[in-house]
Amino acid sequence: MPYNKASDTTNPIKGHRLKNIPAHDPFVLSHKETNTYYLYTTGIPELTDLERSSVLVYKSKDLLNWEGPYVVFEVPDGTWAHPQHGTWAPEVHHYDNKYYLFVTLHNRDKILAEPPEVWKTNHLRGTSIAVSNSPDGPFELLKTDGPVPPSTFMTLDGTLYVDEGGKPWMVYCHEWIQVIDGTFEAVPLMADLSCADGEPLHLFKASDAPWINAERKPDVKPTVYVSDGCQLYRTKGGHLVMLWSSYKNDSYVQTIASSKSGKLIGPWEQLEPLVEGDSGHGMLFKTFEDEWMLILHQPFSTPESRAKIYEVEETENSFKVIKPRVDLHG
Repeated sequence: MPYNKASDTTNPIKGHRLKNIPAHDPFVLSHKETNTYYLYTTGIPELTDLERSSVLVYKSKDLLNWEGPYVVFEVPDGTWAHPQHGTWAPEVHHYDNKYYLFVTLHNRDKILAEPPEVWKTNHLRGTSIAVSNSPDGPFELLKTDGPVPPSTFMTLDGTLYVDEGGKPWMVYCHEWIQVIDGTFEAVPLMADLSCADGEPLHLFKASDAPWINAERKPDVKPTVYVSDGCQLYRTKGGHLVMLWSSYKNDSYVQTIASSKSGKLIGPWEQLEPLVEGDSGHGMLFKTFEDEWMLILHQPFSTPESRAKIYEVEETENSFKVIKPRVDLHG
């Protein structure tokens, strides 16, 4: 399969449907200037003919027919991340007249801790930020000597949040592999998103969800609580909510939380899951007809994982899933 740069339209590969596109941690950018939907997902060397870990994009005018894949980012040599160790949860945000790629990178050769000191080997993992003048890329890393969150933490799934005062933050997950009870944390960013601008702020932990603890039974094995896929939105009623994912009855779920204060610090109230059935790591986007949609992946495992789209209703204080758009993801 050929992989062009996203800006190269000489030989576009057209006619893809979502059911035929391997997609994990899908993210959609609605680009009004060109009336184009950009679907970003990871490019895994083992599943493609790419020589290094990459971020791919597919483009569509109608959410049904997709063109691509195109390469918008490749992990370069000479940085903290290993070029073959993966690109997780890529997402692109339009901020301050530029486009910023948030992507979780890895270096399994850099060990943070090993058993018996810890229950499972910890290695360097965290979200980096890259910038481009176009959603087509190419994206260039802003910080090359380490991820944006503290490099002693195993972190993933960083996303952009701009608070009510205009301050940018990276909200991210602290890996259950390292802390057992996965958490959500936020670190303030410099105005140009080049690096952190302060210490992390703890938001909540995965075990705060009552529906997770309701199913737990006494066991001698370690009880782990997964924290994945944070995305923040403010509703039309001014309420701040966060999408996130974990496991319920050993199956991936898409859930949601609400900040009681309306601010990032919370406290955060855990609501009932939105979508179950081994589905998760979702994000919301608006169509060009001003309708809310949820896109997530299902099932969890690759290469079987596919993007699924759901019609969503915005309420005063949250979002409610109406129905799966089988006509789009088929």
